[in-house]
Amino acid sequence: MNRLLSAFVNSIAALKHGFKNEAPIRQEIILLFISLPIALFLAEDAWHFLLLVSVILLILIVELLNTGIEALTDEITLEHSKQIKIAKDCGSAAVLGSTLIAASVWLLTLWQYFTS
Repeated sequence: MNRLLSAFVNSIAALKHGFKNEAPIRQEIILLFISLPIALFLAEDAWHFLLLVSVILLILIVELLNTGIEALTDEITLEHSKQIKIAKDCGSAAVLGSTLIAASVWLLTLWQYFTS
């Protein structure tokens, strides 16, 4: 139980750090809170609501991982490195992919809502 509590405390600390120091994480947390009432309004059922919220959470999760990659690579070296650039670019591409997934789900939901 102590391990779970410790993991939870560490996770909250990471979210606080991200909100305070990383603009993309701050924006995604704000987006999550804005999306909750909108998802409640748009969702046809509980599964649809879960999907709408989950894709926003997906962006936040991938952004947190990307931030971790960037922090680790910056700790290793601040000098230009082709391999570190690849690692950072892959993290950025993962954020883009998760954002495209979320945008697709939300756009389809909005299209269905306004055309039905």
